[in-house]
Amino acid sequence: MNATAQAPLTGLRVIDLATLFAGPLSATMLGDFGAEVIKVEHPRKPDPSRGHGPTKDGVGLWWKLLGRNKRNLTLDLSSPGGRDILLRLAAGTDVIIENFRPGTLERWGLGWAELHAVNPRLVLARVTGFGQFGPYAHRPGFGTLAEAMSGFAAITGEPDGPPTLPPFGLADSIAALATAYAVMAALAGRDRSGEGQIVDMAIIEPILTVLGPQPVWYDQLGYVQPRTGNRSRNNAPRNTYRTSDGHWVAVSTSAQSIAERVMRLVGRAELIDEPWFGSGTTRAEHSDELDAAVGDWIARHTREDAVSAFEKAEAAIAPIHDIRDVMEDPQYRALDSITEVDDPELGPLRMQNVLFRLSGTPGAIRWAGRPHGADTDEILTGLGLSGPEIAALRAEQVL
Repeated sequence: MNATAQAPLTGLRVIDLATLFAGPLSATMLGDFGAEVIKVEHPRKPDPSRGHGPTKDGVGLWWKLLGRNKRNLTLDLSSPGGRDILLRLAAGTDVIIENFRPGTLERWGLGWAELHAVNPRLVLARVTGFGQFGPYAHRPGFGTLAEAMSGFAAITGEPDGPPTLPPFGLADSIAALATAYAVMAALAGRDRSGEGQIVDMAIIEPILTVLGPQPVWYDQLGYVQPRTGNRSRNNAPRNTYRTSDGHWVAVSTSAQSIAERVMRLVGRAELIDEPWFGSGTTRAEHSDELDAAVGDWIARHTREDAVSAFEKAEAAIAPIHDIRDVMEDPQYRALDSITEVDDPELGPLRMQNVLFRLSGTPGAIRWAGRPHGADTDEILTGLGLSGPEIAALRAEQVL
């Protein structure tokens, strides 16, 4: 089966002008399901993700993931020659994703007016920290700032500890998912109207959405969610617990029936009859007692035995994995969540697979991130530029 030919976004062209990390990751997600993605990088300033994190033989490993399924073009957009080439590309493109500070593309003569003029069907996704307008619009914006401003850091960590930031690009990744969704919504609108439009994605907003009903709670009750560590104010027992062999597991009891099964399993069935056990909120008020009951039982069992017993009792438990465990977990293996890609630079390498499985039009990883500018000549030749024209642009440092 040729997964690429059957992918649902085959025939869609996306130009990725963005860097670090929300914009590029959204383009990766579109490319995973068949879109032709052209990654545009500055000729002398490659995407910073090529140098983020560990490298092997001088090759950035994060880039291999973020740059997969993308062809690479070097182009100085601030030069007249670079501007002209991008406008020629835009004329035959469905989506452009960019994350420059507001006004930058306009300063280069590549704003919405110019892009829309050459292609009225174009969708322009603008991904910035704070959006295209408002008092913070021109500030530098990164996911860390969104994690701080959204309320995420304020509720993360132990009650007597400091606000805690995630050790990975959480807000960027959520914004990438939201951007891919927004692009598809804009394309669906284009199918009806025939006109493209602008997607204004502020990284501070999607993470605010996934944090749940905090604004409603505050608006209606004046309630400000505190830091509770691994506990929840909405249900209990809910925590991490250490097993007899030194491992950790997580237990969740979001459903009342699950909470009852857990207490029967750990030998504390009498607690089920307590008046406060009937709802998650009132159970949470007795977290100390419930945590002690569950924690004492788990502490007397190995991880394997605890997980097996919970599974037999149809109660919810999961081991706390690090990446070594993830790579070996039988469920992830069954789903092919970590899949192997053959890379010309590094040979076989494993990375996360596409986000979801479609039964009829599956996505696929066609290649990992390619070298800087690897496809420049091929892309420009496809635009009709001759060899001497390409050489002249390279001499002018446009490429």
